[in-house]
Amino acid sequence: MTLSLGWFSALAAGVFSAHVLQKLLFPYFWRDLLFLMKVIRYGVRLELFKFTSSVCTVLDRFIQQAQRIPNKPFVIYDGSVHTYRDVEQRSNRLANVFFDRVGLRKGDCVALLMSNEPDFLCVWFGLAKVGCSVAFLNTNIKSKSLLHCFNCCGAKTLIVGSDLFECLDGIITSLLEDNIQVWAMNSQSEHTEVHTLLDKINTASDQPVPAVLRVTTSLKSPTLYIFTSGTTGLPKAAVITHLQSLKAAAGFWAFGATEDDVVYIPLPLYHSAASLIGIGGTIELGATCVLKKKFSASQFWNDCRKHNVTIFQYIGELCRYLCNQPKTEVDKFHKVRMGVGNGLRQDVWREFQSRFGNIKMCEVYGSTEGNLCFMNHIGKIGAVGRSNFFYRLLFKYELVKYDMQKDEPVKDECGFCQRVERGETGLLLSKVSTISPFFGYAGGKHLTEKKLMRNVFVKGDAYFITGDLMAEDYEGFICFRDRVGDTFRWKGENVATTEVTEILGLVDFIQEVNVYGVEIPGHEGRAGMAAMIIRPAHTFDGKKLFEHVMRDLPTYARPLFIRLQEFMEMTSTFKQQKFQLVQSGFNPSMISEPLYVLDYQQKNYIPLTDSIYQSILAGERKL
Repeated sequence: MTLSLGWFSALAAGVFSAHVLQKLLFPYFWRDLLFLMKVIRYGVRLELFKFTSSVCTVLDRFIQQAQRIPNKPFVIYDGSVHTYRDVEQRSNRLANVFFDRVGLRKGDCVALLMSNEPDFLCVWFGLAKVGCSVAFLNTNIKSKSLLHCFNCCGAKTLIVGSDLFECLDGIITSLLEDNIQVWAMNSQSEHTEVHTLLDKINTASDQPVPAVLRVTTSLKSPTLYIFTSGTTGLPKAAVITHLQSLKAAAGFWAFGATEDDVVYIPLPLYHSAASLIGIGGTIELGATCVLKKKFSASQFWNDCRKHNVTIFQYIGELCRYLCNQPKTEVDKFHKVRMGVGNGLRQDVWREFQSRFGNIKMCEVYGSTEGNLCFMNHIGKIGAVGRSNFFYRLLFKYELVKYDMQKDEPVKDECGFCQRVERGETGLLLSKVSTISPFFGYAGGKHLTEKKLMRNVFVKGDAYFITGDLMAEDYEGFICFRDRVGDTFRWKGENVATTEVTEILGLVDFIQEVNVYGVEIPGHEGRAGMAAMIIRPAHTFDGKKLFEHVMRDLPTYARPLFIRLQEFMEMTSTFKQQKFQLVQSGFNPSMISEPLYVLDYQQKNYIPLTDSIYQSILAGERKL
């Protein structure tokens, strides 16, 4: 008996010790394991499609949900409720119109230019039901870029929303000359060669078209084309396959969302975050989404309270806009428990949770066209994702040394890339493989090839170039440092704009800041410059800002120039626009907005006059 008790005590002590060691050395082990098991389980489900005669697509999943929960609200928009049955029947009507009246057939590509509204989904699903791939057009693009998009994806039909028809002014003739048929979501049209859809929908059957039209046997078949946005150049059409759309649709589920959740989608549907993760994720769960035509910071929390929102999507600066709203007594009175998105800076993250409550922020890293995804399922502030030994076995990625001055990866004597040490910043590359394929862009093989780096570590390998500088800490958390093109070099050192932005964001009178580098004749690299918006009821305080940057930033990272703005240009995906700011430089005679320059003698940021500007160009002023 005594011996048995001894063994039991030893076993209990061993288990306890192992538990303590696990908590100390591997604190995230069980959460990592459970999350990875969910990911693997979903991946196996997708792999099994290879052994079946057809793939269960996101559209198929929607049809299943419409049969299972027909009366459940699917989309709430502008006060109106649209059930799963409503959207299913209206998309059936549209599918019949597309097949019988428009003459669309399986394999055709159709461009869609519509704002956020329920009919965006109905048109999208209706086109998919007749076997068409759909190209989502950015509603902000004009003339030349719009024509370019058609050439990229090969679309010969355009569906345009009633509120966006004016976007075609000046190019409608070119579209028609290129034999592109234009259909508007109107009942009548002033243009004789523009067809109308609404009048035909009302008389169409709501019975489904033959299922054989939408059936696909390959996960790698293209289903969408989503145009990547950038600060320069023309947009590129990223090929979105059924595999990518199904993976994205599992995002909410992987983070622990259920069919009882209500998802708030304020992002544009032409962007992959809203369409693939937002709508796709809502469908996968059988949940309800609240769709906004445009994001409104002033309406956000009232909407969340009104509709009992539990999950919201964000991107870029959206959360900062919410933090900049006037404080109220009901800031923490809501049911929101989770935010899913990317681009949340640490300072905003902390302020957001402090003000609005302990909302779990789930960062997701991955580009529209990329073959790699990181997910911060732990919720650690500042991390865009998490990795571990098991994740690396499945998804091959590397962080390699990058020369900022030459703007290229560092190579060894054999011409291969060099991996960075743990904790160091490097360029993120993702290996192209059967598990992580890269489908590239439509419109030319050369576009796809530009995003690949070959012979990275051995002859014949290929990696997708993310263009992002990242770091992985000793606990396996992945942190975003900067875009390669946004980082600049000054005084022989690399300046990471996001880090400087976070430091400046701590100054009490600064509401929003955008850091970039500008060229100064006679100097190598780029000098730091910050465009900023001053908070309401505050004024710019050059002395306070000087003291702050002297205290918290190294010499090379201190912005030499400040530009005050009333409005900050953003891309369509809520990312700060840097290109125009970089191009305009710091010439006070060319910029009407107030400019300031760092002055070490006066210990202040003083107005940048034309005489000071000329002395800088002449090399007379110490920088």
